[in-house]
Amino acid sequence: MSDASTALGVRLYPDLVERGGLAPALIETAAQQRLDIGRVTAPEQGRARFTCAELHSDQGVVCVGLGSQARYFMIDVRSAGEVLARGDCMDLVQVAQVASAWREGTTLAELTARFAFMEEIKHRPAPVAQVGQPAGTSAA
Repeated sequence: MSDASTALGVRLYPDLVERGGLAPALIETAAQQRLDIGRVTAPEQGRARFTCAELHSDQGVVCVGLGSQARYFMIDVRSAGEVLARGDCMDLVQVAQVASAWREGTTLAELTARFAFMEEIKHRPAPVAQVGQPAGTSAA
């Protein structure tokens, strides 16, 4: 059994095993669909070299991982290290489409409207205490 077979699981991801892992499979899928997904990287060692991929663009990074108990792709859209949107899908073509759209400059609102499985992550600012007031109280 090859390293890719062991890391990926032939039963769930036979197509990825055949292509040598997630990153090469994404590159091939994007080329077949004529999608520009940018520079694709994967860790150099360990199981993650087969099961993780990062697709880089000027807008940020699309990070992709694999489900371990069922076949699905976990997608995080990140900028400056912060997760802006997240979603799961079962089709590698959709993963490539998300990465291509993000690379083309699609806004988060457009991305989540176009790909119903993607959800924008709403970040709440930390509460700021009033000067002279203990945190969690308000002036009456």
